[in-house]
Amino acid sequence: MPSNLYLLETETKIKVAVVILNWNGREFLEKFLPSVVSNSIGAEVIIADNNSSDDSIEFLKSNYPQLRLIINTENFGFAGGYNKALAQVNSEYYVLLNSDIEVTENWVMPIIEEMDKDPSIGAAQPKLLSYYQKNEFEYAGASGGFIDKYGYPFCRGRIFANLEKDNEQYNSIEEIFWATGAAMFVRAEAYHKLGGLDNDFFAHMEEIDFCWRLKLNGYKVMAIPKTTVYHVGGGTLPKNSSRKTYLNFRNNFSLLFKNLPKNRLIKTFIARLFLDGVAGIRFLLEGNYKDTWAVIRAHFYFYKHMNSLLKKRKGKDIHSVSKIYNKNIAFEHFLKRKNKFSELKQDDFS
Repeated sequence: MPSNLYLLETETKIKVAVVILNWNGREFLEKFLPSVVSNSIGAEVIIADNNSSDDSIEFLKSNYPQLRLIINTENFGFAGGYNKALAQVNSEYYVLLNSDIEVTENWVMPIIEEMDKDPSIGAAQPKLLSYYQKNEFEYAGASGGFIDKYGYPFCRGRIFANLEKDNEQYNSIEEIFWATGAAMFVRAEAYHKLGGLDNDFFAHMEEIDFCWRLKLNGYKVMAIPKTTVYHVGGGTLPKNSSRKTYLNFRNNFSLLFKNLPKNRLIKTFIARLFLDGVAGIRFLLEGNYKDTWAVIRAHFYFYKHMNSLLKKRKGKDIHSVSKIYNKNIAFEHFLKRKNKFSELKQDDFS
């Protein structure tokens, strides 16, 4: 029997494990780990290191010997790194937390209390604000994520690059489509039932794919902005990275192909071929040649791996799920000038 499975069966189960996946993030650990340790009442804080080449491990051993440290043998990416680590953590709930986040007092238990009340909640997130502009929503999740019918993600508080000020307009607890991987609360039983995050994604949009699979399996995904965290963002890959462009386009195609109902596949992908072509031309006109090449490479990856993606659909009940925006968010934003989530008609969500 593999040692990680043995550990799951033998160690004492805890209520909540806050697991920070670290890769060369020593400066973030030094800056933000004190707030996590002091404010995560009711949870055990665990660091999973993804084969860092900086002095992260030495820093943790010297300054936080009381924390459990899981060391991965290589950089498995966000998806694989968490899968390897969480196989060794016996907890009722996991909190996947980025290393570049400042948490606030008692940020864990109010969300856990809501999940305890409703066993159908598979994942949830707090409100995510910018570390540098603390009255402004943060790009990676704001107050809960959604996708449109073509797979483009956006949030309560963020449409494309337009970030709203936080005036408590999205403080209500609401069902959403996806919870941010920067601070995602997950029911451990559901995580393992679904096989965790998709290793093939490596990084970016793996949480959207996971939340979609949760919904296909009867779970709800919730925004529970009873607590707030502050996110730096772009800690591993900056926003203008062509590598990030490649992963976002590649993984977005993959999650659509894996999870869309059969009757929507062809028309969605025909539309996406056109829309991705427009994006590639826009990058070219802006002089971002590497981003144009990233879009092309993402498409080639998809065609090459279509058979393996088909296997991920095989034998699964793939049906329509709730909280998809049934319009084109790009059209609504860039042409109709809708910059705020509140300007979208709620009747247009499934």
